Amino acid sequence: MHTAFLPELPQLMIEDQVRAALIEDLGRAGDITTNATIGADRTATAEMNSREAGIIAGLPLARAAFRLIDPAISFEALVEDGARIEPGAMIARISGPARGVLSAERVALNYLMHLSGIATHTARFAEAIAHTKARVTCTRKTIPGLRSVEKYAVRCGGGSSHRYGLDDAILIKDNHIAVAGGIVPALRAAKDFAGHLVKIEIEVDTLAQFAEVLEEGADVCLLDNMGPDLLRQAVAMNRSARQPVTLEASGNVNLETIRAIAETGVDFISTSKITMAAPTLDIGLDIAIA
Repeated sequence: MHTAFLPELPQLMIEDQVRAALIEDLGRAGDITTNATIGADRTATAEMNSREAGIIAGLPLARAAFRLIDPAISFEALVEDGARIEPGAMIARISGPARGVLSAERVALNYLMHLSGIATHTARFAEAIAHTKARVTCTRKTIPGLRSVEKYAVRCGGGSSHRYGLDDAILIKDNHIAVAGGIVPALRAAKDFAGHLVKIEIEVDTLAQFAEVLEEGADVCLLDNMGPDLLRQAVAMNRSARQPVTLEASGNVNLETIRAIAETGVDFISTSKITMAAPTLDIGLDIAIA
């Protein structure tokens, strides 16, 4: 039986990410509002509550924000990343030195709201195609500096990841083909360059180009901006090919079109919408005891 493990981010990556965000927020003089109004001896207990339904992602980053501000702060997560929650659900309870709780609040909520929004939006796409074999996958279209955590959130929402960067797979796009002199020269050069563990994907936008790919061979073919009819033809061509490839559809993918795209029989559907167009999930922090 296959075991689907929950996604995890290494603690070192979390700390580097959150530390930079806290330093940005604290600026040159620290939290002057809190330091001016709250005594150093005050303690507080706060609750994080969701104001709408969604999928949670980002709890490890929220926890790190409070711990890095003050190790004496306790962060008790009441759900796990990937959990589906309803409006009014309590997500976490935080208690400890009040100054630290208040100073870390915004950074913790920023991560939690942004990443939960991505997870929630991804889940909408994944659920729309759950009856097919296709999987929705994100791309390199992410906010600079947040790629690792945004891709983590996509996985929390039931999606998968495309390349993490320019160095973990070869993706030959239309501009590469134009400069290289065509599909065949580009693919042959890539095969000569790649190691045995490096996948080669190539983008096409016509069935004639796809026929060239099937003849020359590749690991994955990205079918760009093809409508359902063309995608179905490509799937049929692939089934009868001597060297079938993994098929990925991309372009004009949204919640209204993804179902029809998935039903053509492609393996993956990539879209930037799940990272770049995801609204935040509304989550608040309220002081319960001070």
